[in-house]
Amino acid sequence: MDIEIKRLSHAMGLPLPQYQTLGSAGMDLPAAIENTKVISPGKRVLIPTGFSLALPSSLEAQIRPRSGLALTNGVTVLNAPGTIDSDYRGEISILLINHGSESFVIKRGDRIAQMVIAQVVQPRLVEVKNLSKTVRGEGGYGSTGANIQEKIGAPQHGTD
Repeated sequence: MDIEIKRLSHAMGLPLPQYQTLGSAGMDLPAAIENTKVISPGKRVLIPTGFSLALPSSLEAQIRPRSGLALTNGVTVLNAPGTIDSDYRGEISILLINHGSESFVIKRGDRIAQMVIAQVVQPRLVEVKNLSKTVRGEGGYGSTGANIQEKIGAPQHGTD
């Protein structure tokens, strides 16, 4: 499958997003900044990538953190996974946050996030009075393991 990509003028000389190995699910995204950008601890910044996409209506692009940046520096994608809709044609920018204890410097061309192309289904929602029954039922937050309500002292609603 081919997806159209447009390189913007401030990304000249930078590589297009690309898979680093044959088994990679995500393409690395470069920082299309002029020089450097510093993210202080606890701060967030929007970093341009220098490109736009024309995704088919059946796809979305998911923007995800790079695990090495998260582990080593505490830098991650704030709204992970971010969604790029098929009808968006503007520049893809990455919202990063520094959860680390030290300032983090981003240089032009640094790989700052990854992009996974995923299938999208737009089902029609049908309102009903009752949902089909399952063994789990309405149990959430750890309900398939030990009784989480007892562990956190939460009220136990709907138990007999």
